[in-house]
Amino acid sequence: MKLTAKRLVAIIIGMGGLLSAAPPVFSAASNAAPDPVAFSNSMELGDVRLAERWLDAGMPPDYQGSRIGSGLMIAAWEGKIELMRLFVSRGADINKLNSNGESALALAAWRGQMEAVKWLLERGARINASDRHWSALHYAVFAGNAELAEYLMERGADINARSSNGSSVLMMAVYEGHPELARKLIEKGADRTPKNDWGDGALEWAMRQDRLDIARMVSNPEEFNIAIAKPKESWGGAVRSLRTSKELENLLNIREALVKQGASTEAVDKRISIERMRIVHAEMGRGAPERAATMEITASRAKPLEQSAQIIYDDSGKAVGYKAPPATYFGTPKMPPKTAVKNY
Repeated sequence: MKLTAKRLVAIIIGMGGLLSAAPPVFSAASNAAPDPVAFSNSMELGDVRLAERWLDAGMPPDYQGSRIGSGLMIAAWEGKIELMRLFVSRGADINKLNSNGESALALAAWRGQMEAVKWLLERGARINASDRHWSALHYAVFAGNAELAEYLMERGADINARSSNGSSVLMMAVYEGHPELARKLIEKGADRTPKNDWGDGALEWAMRQDRLDIARMVSNPEEFNIAIAKPKESWGGAVRSLRTSKELENLLNIREALVKQGASTEAVDKRISIERMRIVHAEMGRGAPERAATMEITASRAKPLEQSAQIIYDDSGKAVGYKAPPATYFGTPKMPPKTAVKNY
């Protein structure tokens, strides 16, 4: 689809956020907080002066926007030290968690923001998350950032930390296919045996990815020989490729159009990164995994051999429950004679 400049701007505005009017000022008198979307947009751009105005007017220092989290969390994600300093100086909780159970430190680690990670640790950020929460080391390893992961381990990060669904740090290295990080964790004594809430462990993920080099690392010789003797299909499909979403596809199309026009992609790149983070959260299983979805089967009496079947997903790409097909007949149905009715 060819996008004109006018249509491109309309799409961006319609997606709520890449181009927006001036954000409203916090009003202490009316006790009204900034619009969450405008707040997130402004903080992602590092608008320190606007943050000061909001805070001076009485905005809570841990106020959270529509995505990522609080101003401190957004600043850590973006690696904006000046903005981080402002929120901490105004009383922001350096260890506060967002709705996904992530701290500013974990978010900085995911984005590979080394200076932000160091800044937070120097000011008392907890390097280890509480039990069954995503840790900074989980995210650094997941992102394949070896330097940052090494730094965290040197500072005392728990190499056997378990995430909200029970996945270990080593499993993150396996999941994303980072053999050097997996080797480093094992050398430091990482436990190779944990399994998450789905019953999967490092070996299962390695075999599913067809990464025999990693599979050999995370198992003993007997376990490895048993694993490779099993049919490949018994391990299931690879898990690294993540389901897309309509929003991500739209963002990627917008980015492609901007590149063709020679325009900056900085703003849309941030939105792409955030949407991919949301998809990763969903795929990594926050809570119980979904094992079943609705399959819609379409058939015709007139053409009994022509049938189709599909899994039903909602707009976000999530499998949903029963979805009624649109009505195609509005007349009075003709019932068969009673003699034709048989009980099977």
